[in-house]
Amino acid sequence: MRSRGAAALALAAAAFGGCADPGPKPAGPPVVIASKSFTESVILGEIAADIVRGTGLAVEHRRQLGGTKVVWRALETGAVDVYADYTGTLYEEILRDETPHRTLDELDAALARRGLARTAPLGFDNGYALAMTDARAEALGVRRISDLAAHPDLRLVFSNEVMDRRDGWPGLRARYALPQVARGMDHDLAYRALDAGAADVMDIYATDAEIRAHHLRVLEDDRGYFPSYAALFVYRAGLAGRTPSPVPALRRLEGRFTAPGMIALNARAKLDHVPESEVAVDFLRQTHMEVSLPSALGRHAVEHTTMVLLSLLAAIAVGVPLGVVAARRPRVGRVVVGAAGLLQTVPSIALLVLLIPLVGIGTPPALVALFLYGLLPIVRNTHTGLVGIPEPLRDSARALGLRPGARLRLVELPLALPAIVAGVKTSAVIAVGTATIGALVGAGGFGQPILTGIRLDDFSLILQGAVPAAVMALALEWIFDTAERRVVPRGLRKQRGT
Repeated sequence: MRSRGAAALALAAAAFGGCADPGPKPAGPPVVIASKSFTESVILGEIAADIVRGTGLAVEHRRQLGGTKVVWRALETGAVDVYADYTGTLYEEILRDETPHRTLDELDAALARRGLARTAPLGFDNGYALAMTDARAEALGVRRISDLAAHPDLRLVFSNEVMDRRDGWPGLRARYALPQVARGMDHDLAYRALDAGAADVMDIYATDAEIRAHHLRVLEDDRGYFPSYAALFVYRAGLAGRTPSPVPALRRLEGRFTAPGMIALNARAKLDHVPESEVAVDFLRQTHMEVSLPSALGRHAVEHTTMVLLSLLAAIAVGVPLGVVAARRPRVGRVVVGAAGLLQTVPSIALLVLLIPLVGIGTPPALVALFLYGLLPIVRNTHTGLVGIPEPLRDSARALGLRPGARLRLVELPLALPAIVAGVKTSAVIAVGTATIGALVGAGGFGQPILTGIRLDDFSLILQGAVPAAVMALALEWIFDTAERRVVPRGLRKQRGT
């Protein structure tokens, strides 16, 4: 649940799972969105990440970064740019000395002094509330907290924190003149007590997923005792000055939520075990704020193309020199080609897992894996192209007095060029296909809709990733064929059968 006391550190989870979508950066540095260590915060973080990403900005979502104080500190220091919080948490826990009257004007001033700002409330409140089972409340005609005063025999149980805190049971009893005697009880056990009929009323968070599961009725706080915990996004003020700015996208979420709607979202994730990312996508679709298909395909294309090109350039830069060494030093060559071949035998999923502790998650492990898989065709074809040069041609180059470096540059590499280009083409096609696996570690690309489609058994989503990836592979092959015709003399193409 939401942290209102000591921070709950979850940095280990953040290290391996906090970057939901750390893809390439098509529009400047990424907008870093954080979420706290509970379901509702992760859902809000996913929704914010999706709607900002739809503007073309790069986004990182650091899921479950920690408790309130951890995430707040990350925002203040600039480690993150945005996260969802609650007015009550800001008033009562973070900015207590600066917001004595709990007004939004006080909140804005306190945030501004720290270089921060906020959106308007999102439309729901996740403060404290009281609840009864719907059957028990209906039998007694209880709909408001004030109705409890007419039933002194009701058994009230509250979490130990609520029994003692300033805005907890003592003040609530005085405000409503309640005759009951409340008892402290573990929050999870209280739900069971209500189900078993051993208790009648308990404290809850207003958007608890368990409200649906236990068929509870949330009682109206008709005398306004509990402070408001209106959800909103807090962000670094500098984001408003970025071009483009993510702030207008975040403001599209203002007022778009309801308490029953948020309960349903939490229940889907926590009780129905639907991934938060899917819950977020469904919410945006149902509220007609979903990212358009062209925008999503464009983002995936940028991510996929970036991974393929960067890894391919690195493989060329390393693979061609290794192929030259392998051709000139046969003993070393056997080791080099063998090592490159060995890398091809490592399953891509296993390689990605092995790379996570070394380079983290997201794009880096995907780039390293694609680079390693791209080496073999380039190294082998460079080696084959060089050792296959007829010896009389080599002798002619020597007879002209060319030094080894000049022979390599002016004679041997041009003669080996058809084979080298063929190896690069093979490496590129391999990279396009293998890059889809990068979505497993948060690298995005066309693998994202493919994996989502597999999980949801949605063939249209699978096609949204598979078809563009196939088109990209064909396009790359055509580009290399065209380039080969331009850079390789016709005689060499005929000689090599290309």
